[in-house]
Amino acid sequence: MPRLTYATRKSPLALAQSRAFVAKLKACHIDLDLPELLVVTTGDKIQDRPLSEVGGKGLFVKEIEEALLDGRADLAVHSIKDVPGVLPPGLTIGCVPVREDPRDVLVAPRHKTLAALPSGARVGTSSLRRKLSLLMSRPDLEVLPLRGNVDTRLRKLETEELAGIVLAWAGLLRLGLGDRATEILSPEVSLPAIGQGALGIEIRAGDGAARDIVSRLHDNDTGACVAAERGVLVALGGDCKTPIAAFAERSEGKMRLRAFVANPDGSRLRKGARLAAWPASEREATELGLALGRELL
Repeated sequence: MPRLTYATRKSPLALAQSRAFVAKLKACHIDLDLPELLVVTTGDKIQDRPLSEVGGKGLFVKEIEEALLDGRADLAVHSIKDVPGVLPPGLTIGCVPVREDPRDVLVAPRHKTLAALPSGARVGTSSLRRKLSLLMSRPDLEVLPLRGNVDTRLRKLETEELAGIVLAWAGLLRLGLGDRATEILSPEVSLPAIGQGALGIEIRAGDGAARDIVSRLHDNDTGACVAAERGVLVALGGDCKTPIAAFAERSEGKMRLRAFVANPDGSRLRKGARLAAWPASEREATELGLALGRELL
């Protein structure tokens, strides 16, 4: 019986999305044995500070990648928005499955929508990108750092007397908590994070058997969009200290790619967009992203 050990973080969301992917993989390969390896990452250990203060890249993947490289795991299921643009030598993304909805959502039980929040309302978010987006729409809000897994952030909505919090729609959907969202924020209001809503299945570059197995679940359209977005990331060299967003989508048979980047304090905001023929390959999509990213440097 073929056997592939998959590595994942221990958070409820990481487990939910990893196990959902593995269930689909087993449906394609009925005789496949898929034991689970739980890994605690640096990002999981540091819960008392905003990620922007911790700095660095790959806070939620480094220890998982080490498990791949030393052979304890054969594949890793990541939220690809957590994966740096350049992978360590010897590793590659073997599969990008169909993307969940990439948009951000507001959870504001009392006021419901961003427009209805009162002036000076306290809103929590875990990312500089979301903070900058919120303040572009509502500069009168008080946007506060909010760490923890999805359940923790939902609890803090009440315990820290917040009017609302902003989360990824995909995370709520994967946890069966979609009804907690009170407003879906359009990309025009909150441009999604690079790769938001998509998974990246990381494997060792030379592991042809693992590549053959996971590639059955690769989605070409999602792969192209994520490649374009990650091209922006590579060009800009973004990390947790940088407010950065990129979102690619199919629009009337073409690829529409939008992005922004700013200094950590929100100054020097640069926006850009490209509309191009739908790329024939992920390499072409990456080149489109690199070109837009270089424009924004």
